[in-house]
Amino acid sequence: MRISTLICLLIACVAAMPSTAGERLQPLTSRGDLLGWEALGRLDMRGTGFCSAALIAPDQVLTAAHCVFDENGAPIPPEQIMFRAGYVAGDALAERQVNRVVVNSNYRDAGSGKINGKMIPYDVALLRLDSPISTGEADPFAIHVDPQEGEKVSVLSYGRGRSEHLSWQRDCSILERGWGVLTFDCNVTFGSSGAPVFVRYGNRVRILSVVSAIGKNGQGQSVSFGMELPDVVAELKHRMRVGDGAPVKTATGVTRIQVGTRSGGGAKFVRP
Repeated sequence: MRISTLICLLIACVAAMPSTAGERLQPLTSRGDLLGWEALGRLDMRGTGFCSAALIAPDQVLTAAHCVFDENGAPIPPEQIMFRAGYVAGDALAERQVNRVVVNSNYRDAGSGKINGKMIPYDVALLRLDSPISTGEADPFAIHVDPQEGEKVSVLSYGRGRSEHLSWQRDCSILERGWGVLTFDCNVTFGSSGAPVFVRYGNRVRILSVVSAIGKNGQGQSVSFGMELPDVVAELKHRMRVGDGAPVKTATGVTRIQVGTRSGGGAKFVRP
């Protein structure tokens, strides 16, 4: 089925995705569990909820664009956003205030907990921290450049009912790829917006995509949606360096993944 058809089938009101048969989310509830995953963290928006996010440079965090807009479609001020790397049960390995937010230039926020299906390829934001997190604390992840249909991926995210620790789905797949959109059979829920989707080569992992929305395909299967990242991230990094005055606009639209009133370097090495 064409990706464009899948996007049209995205549902407007989303519940948590049911687990597939035999699937088990592994909770990472201790510092030992986080070994290799320290650059993942919870992105807290003051008074509005949280999302998941990941370091891709010592002072840069990658997440979904819709995470940094409020319910009215207005940008959340950077000073109201905090990144907590390696967050577990109220404690983080490193905490940094955000001091700049750059959203993909093609993204238009719908507000009201929705995202237009056409916006999924652009649902990416890069956040600058007020001071770098040292690689000794958390080593940033690199971006993967060549996703393939059928490729095995994994997702680590915070979410509703598991907001105090990361949960790891070790094994899910890319179902389809096209028009800048990737479709996965990964189990994500409210708060998982912005979570990195990883691809692994041996013990090396790179970020393949960012969780944007959930819905159903033509067979009624629960699926999640993300975007291809290399060109999008390159644009964001360029604008972060040189600056821009482009206004952020709003539009209408499919459901993004939220909690509360919102959703809530080199290759990394992780334990098998």
